[in-house]
Amino acid sequence: MKISEIASLLNAEVLCGNGELDREVKSACGCDMMSDVLAFVKEQAVLITGLCNPQVVRTAQMMDMVCIVFVRGKRPPKEVVELAEKADIVVLATNERMYVACGMLYQSGLSGGGVVNG
Repeated sequence: MKISEIASLLNAEVLCGNGELDREVKSACGCDMMSDVLAFVKEQAVLITGLCNPQVVRTAQMMDMVCIVFVRGKRPPKEVVELAEKADIVVLATNERMYVACGMLYQSGLSGGGVVNG
């Protein structure tokens, strides 16, 4: 699924990465605990979260994620968006709740990916 499709499905605002909306993603991870995100298998993925701090971007970078979607109407601070922009990570913001956003993406064919065993 293209990031532009994700933005459209979630009626999301693009906060950075307008030129990267044609990137393909294979899976998504919805989580507010970054330690749980680290158990997610590395692949081109979207991180769906309500946590708005720089650690979100650093975790997404570490896991080779290409997009972060902030849910529940949350808007990350300017420094978080700038950090994502430097890392070539698209940042979206939606008013949808995490559960609903994940469900909409799953129903539209975006898989949940896998987790690291152990």
